Amino acid sequence: MPEQDVTVGQLLLAEYESVKSEQRARIGFRDNLLYVTLAVVAAVIAATAQAEQPSMLLALPPVCLVLGWTYLVNDEKISAIGLYVRDDLGPKLAELASHTSGFATFGWEAYHRSDTRRRSRKTIQTVIDLTAFCAVPLAALVVFWVNGDATRLLVVLSVLEALAVAGLAAQVVWYAKAA
Repeated sequence: MPEQDVTVGQLLLAEYESVKSEQRARIGFRDNLLYVTLAVVAAVIAATAQAEQPSMLLALPPVCLVLGWTYLVNDEKISAIGLYVRDDLGPKLAELASHTSGFATFGWEAYHRSDTRRRSRKTIQTVIDLTAFCAVPLAALVVFWVNGDATRLLVVLSVLEALAVAGLAAQVVWYAKAA
């Protein structure tokens, strides 16, 4: 069997397929995290109401923190892959494909970002993210605090949870501004 040389262009296209596959997988995983969060919130609220134990609401902040952070990290990687394809991989392939200037590769990677409603969609998504991963657990903490039926240890734990949720909220806003 004769040996075949692999071209730089073939390697770059293989890399493109690989990173786009990772991006697709991350998008599906990220989007499902919102549904998982809604299901967990509903389950905890139902269990809390049934048991009439407001302290059970203290389970929401750590769960929302883990799911929210995982959502945020995946969202950042999805954006990073798009940036890499636009600013690094695409220009390398364009250079190999054509020695004339003006040839653009993977036009969709830049085109979809120029939509006039993109900024409003990003703002709405940030509000949804803040609501799902931060406002809901903070509301659970408020219900817990208002109940007034807590030990000192649970109150300290709840304050630490509130601080952690506030930290996640800051990260959500920071990443949204960076995007």
